[in-house]
Amino acid sequence: MSDDHVYLSLAEGHDDGSDARWAFGTGFEDPLHGVDTGVPQGIDTAELVATCLALGDDALVSAQRLAEWCTRAPELEEEVALANIGLDLLGQARLLYARCGQADGTGRGEDAYAYFRDAADFRNVRLAELPVGDFAFSIVRLLVLSSWRLAHFEQLTASGDPVLAAIAAKGVKELTYHRQYAAEWAVRLGDGTAHSHRRMVTALDQVAPYLDELFAACDVRDEVTAVLRQVTEAAGLSLPTSTTLPGQGRNGDRTEHLAPLLAELQSVARAHPEATW
Repeated sequence: MSDDHVYLSLAEGHDDGSDARWAFGTGFEDPLHGVDTGVPQGIDTAELVATCLALGDDALVSAQRLAEWCTRAPELEEEVALANIGLDLLGQARLLYARCGQADGTGRGEDAYAYFRDAADFRNVRLAELPVGDFAFSIVRLLVLSSWRLAHFEQLTASGDPVLAAIAAKGVKELTYHRQYAAEWAVRLGDGTAHSHRRMVTALDQVAPYLDELFAACDVRDEVTAVLRQVTEAAGLSLPTSTTLPGQGRNGDRTEHLAPLLAELQSVARAHPEATW
């Protein structure tokens, strides 16, 4: 199966008349235009805040890791693509953090969540915070996280909170492209040279221990596993058996890698906390 065939089959069910090969985060349409931002009656506010915070953290940390490919990607086109994917995720983080401030009653803005929390307060999945690694690792991680996040966001489009549902609906379009981009590269590398194939095998082995944590955070195992098997088989690869890694990012368990990432991300904001630009 060629990478185009993988792309087309994975894109089924996401045809909205747009070209799914392009990121959607660069548009100017406000996804919350006309959406009531009040928290509806019957919604568990604490659960809503926890969901938005965790998903916002996933997006922010992933965006920061993708930004590390600027000036380092194998081709300029891929550098731009990865940067745009990171910007999509940054946009999702901003919307989700803003919803946290609305829902928890504090009125805090997105900067408070992004720049003025320590690593122990973050609730992202740990796969997102691992070092950028080589290109094969970044592609495998992007494939796994975008497939998982897309399945999760598809569920959230039916959320009882209209704001979260609108954020999810916008995110589905973006994440569809993210997954397709990663799938195409996974096939290209896995079915490429012997060297690129070996690098992909290593990357899959590195990601495998973190799969169970994703599915504990959101039970979309069957759907995501089916996607990963489809892509890996087309690439001439095998999906490793996941092993349980102790701890959960959603519970505040962190790797040693998040604190240095946040130190870099937050340095300017903390040095000039009241600055305006």
